[in-house]
Amino acid sequence: MATYTKLSIQATEEQGEILAAYLADYPFDSFDYANGLFNAYIPQSELESYLANVEQLLEEEGIIDYYFEDIESQNWNALWESNFEEVEVRDKVLIRAPFHNTRPHYKGLEVIIQPKMSFGTGHHATTQLMVEILLSSHLEGKRILDMGSGTGVLAIVAAKLGAESVFAVEIDDMAEESVRENILLNAVEEKITSVRGDARAIEGKKFDLVLANINRNVLLADMDTYAATLSKGGKLVMSGFLADDVPMLLKKAKQLGMKRTKQLSHGEWQAIQVEK
Repeated sequence: MATYTKLSIQATEEQGEILAAYLADYPFDSFDYANGLFNAYIPQSELESYLANVEQLLEEEGIIDYYFEDIESQNWNALWESNFEEVEVRDKVLIRAPFHNTRPHYKGLEVIIQPKMSFGTGHHATTQLMVEILLSSHLEGKRILDMGSGTGVLAIVAAKLGAESVFAVEIDDMAEESVRENILLNAVEEKITSVRGDARAIEGKKFDLVLANINRNVLLADMDTYAATLSKGGKLVMSGFLADDVPMLLKKAKQLGMKRTKQLSHGEWQAIQVEK
């Protein structure tokens, strides 16, 4: 059984969200916040390689009140499930777990996600921002890429909004397995193809819309590849970064011949849409 380490930091919820953005550059699988503690989870096997970087980051942020604790992944999964609550976006998309009560008269889209130890259950502000942009988009007949698909929330929403096809790419083994499970739970297997990999998995392919809810560094490194896959007039929707990161992302997009057509925010978290 794999062992995870929990990093617990005394912080406000807003501070926790900012820390999550920074720690996402390292192999932390999940984040949560409870009782004044921000918690980040990383496989114990990965911690040694990144411990010095993480401690330096915390020191630079002026954080001295934190501790590490080993936790069995099976126990963590049970805890994650017990704390998993429904998420509703703009009264139009309901994201729930299989063990939640059904809402027979719900008029919006219902997305079922089996909570696992991976990012992307719909609770994070960036996922909700991405869903908001999808709700305002015309997806009928569109070919869509969900890059860094997490548990598959965005891919499933896109499929249920009428996309012709969705190609979901996720680098993490556990998360990609979760995508496959959630595709079946939502009966969208005819529309979504899930693969494990990185930006190399999309080379030579063409899409009308690319979704990338990742982090600033990955977005800057791989935006060239995303742009190359877009057909003329295609759109790239990005999130997973803070307000201070927007100028550098827009500068990169402009260099690739793309202009901003939409921007949403949730506190410090941002989502931008650029068009080729």
